[in-house]
Amino acid sequence: MWTSCEGCKCPVNPASRSDDRSPAARARGWTVVERRPTVTELALHPIVAAAADVRSALKAVADVNPTFMSTSDKAAALTELGRAESQLAELRLRILADAGDLAHETAAKDAAGWLAKMTRTRFADARADLALASALDRDRAFVASAMRDGSVTLAQAHVIHRAVDALPASVDADTVTRAEAHLVAQAAEFGPKELGRIGRRILDVVAPEIAEAAEAARLAEQEARAAQRTRLTMRRLGDGTTRISGRVPDAVATRFATYLEAFANPRREGAGATGDGGGDVVVRQGYPKRMGDALAQFLEAVDPHRLPLHGGDATTVVVTIPLASLLTDLAAADLVGAGLVPGDDLTGDRITAAQARRLACTAKILPAVLDGRSLPIDLGRAKRLFTPAQRKALLIRDQTCRAEGCDTPGTWCDAHHLDPWHNGGSTDLDNAVLLCSHHHHRIHDTGHRVDRLPSGDLRFHRRS
Repeated sequence: MWTSCEGCKCPVNPASRSDDRSPAARARGWTVVERRPTVTELALHPIVAAAADVRSALKAVADVNPTFMSTSDKAAALTELGRAESQLAELRLRILADAGDLAHETAAKDAAGWLAKMTRTRFADARADLALASALDRDRAFVASAMRDGSVTLAQAHVIHRAVDALPASVDADTVTRAEAHLVAQAAEFGPKELGRIGRRILDVVAPEIAEAAEAARLAEQEARAAQRTRLTMRRLGDGTTRISGRVPDAVATRFATYLEAFANPRREGAGATGDGGGDVVVRQGYPKRMGDALAQFLEAVDPHRLPLHGGDATTVVVTIPLASLLTDLAAADLVGAGLVPGDDLTGDRITAAQARRLACTAKILPAVLDGRSLPIDLGRAKRLFTPAQRKALLIRDQTCRAEGCDTPGTWCDAHHLDPWHNGGSTDLDNAVLLCSHHHHRIHDTGHRVDRLPSGDLRFHRRS
C-alpha cells in the first residue's frame, strides 16, 4: 500500500521510506529534508516564533539578485520593506517597554543598558528608544497604532513624540491628543525633518487661541537654556592647526553662518588666471572646507577699530619679524598676543614672512621690525590700511578682482598695495588694487611673478 508523508500529498511506498541516516538512503543518494517543528510542538511564544519566521523568510531570499526585477517590483518591495521595518520597530519597542526585568536579571542599570550591550547598539540610541517605548506604552496610542500598520516610521515616531512631549504643561489632555493625531496624519506626507517643523508649531493648528502665548514662553525658556549651554573651546593639535568646537544659540549660529557664507558663496571655483592660459588645477572643495576658509577671510575683513578694547588698545595681533626676513622671505615671523586659553601663550607661534605681509594688507596686524639685536627699529601703524572711502573708490574703479580673467566681485576682494608697504609703498589709490583671496595669496607667493598690463589687470606667471 502506498501512503504519504505527514503534511505531504506525494505517494510514497512505505517499504522504501527511509531517512538520510540509513544505509539504504545513502546507497540511493536520497536526501530527506527535515520539517521545521511547528510553534505548538516547540511551545514557542508567538512573538519569538514570528521573529524566527521573519528571519527565515529573509534567509530564503538572501541570495536572490534584484538586478532583473522590474521597476514596479522594486518599488513594491521597497515600500513593503519600509512598512515592515516600521512594524518590526513597533514590536521591538512594545517588548522594550516591558523589559525592565531583563535589566534586573543581568544587573544592567535599565533596559536601555541591556539593549545597548546585547544588540551592540549605541547607548544614546537605546536610551531614546526606551523613552519612546515607554511613551507608546503609556499615552501615545495614535503613534503606536500607526507604527503597527506600517504607516509611521521609527524616525517619524521619535519626532512626533518629541513634539508632543514639548507642549507646555498647561495644555489640556484633549489638546495633546489632537496634536498627536494631527502629526500622525501629517506623517503620511512629510518626512522627519518637515514633520519636526510642523511639530514646533502644532498649537497653531490644534489650539490657536493659546499658541502665541505658549510659543513666547517656550522660546524664552529655550533661549535661557541656550545661554546656559553656550560654550567655545580651542585646542591646539600640534600640527599647525587648532580644533575649534562649541555650542552656541541658534540665532548666533545663523548669524555667524550668514557672515561666513558671504565669503564662501557663491565663490567661483577656479577663478584664477595665468598668462600662459594654464594655471593651477583647482580641486572643488566641500562645504566644510569652504566654510573653514571663509572663517579665515572673515577674520581678516573684521574692522579692528570696532572691536572692544583689549589691554587698553584696539584688538591687535603683534608680529615680530627680523628686517632681513621681511625683505627676503627668510626665516619666519613670531606672533605675540593672548593665548587661546589661560596659560596658552601665543608667543612662539610662527607664520611665514609672506603670510605676515599679506595679513598686514587687510588685518590689524602690527609688524614690529627687528634689527640684528632683536630690537624694534620700526613699528608699523594701522594707517597703512585703506580707509572705507578708499575702499569705495576702489570698488567703483576696479569692480572685480584685477587678476586677469577673474570676475570675483570687488565686495569679496582685499585691497592690496602694489608697491609693498614694507618697501615704502603708500596707502593711496594709485598704489592700490583689488584682489580676491585666491590671487591675494598668489601675489604674496614667491613662486609666482606678476606683470601689470596696460589695462591695469595683473597677469600671474609661475616662476620656472
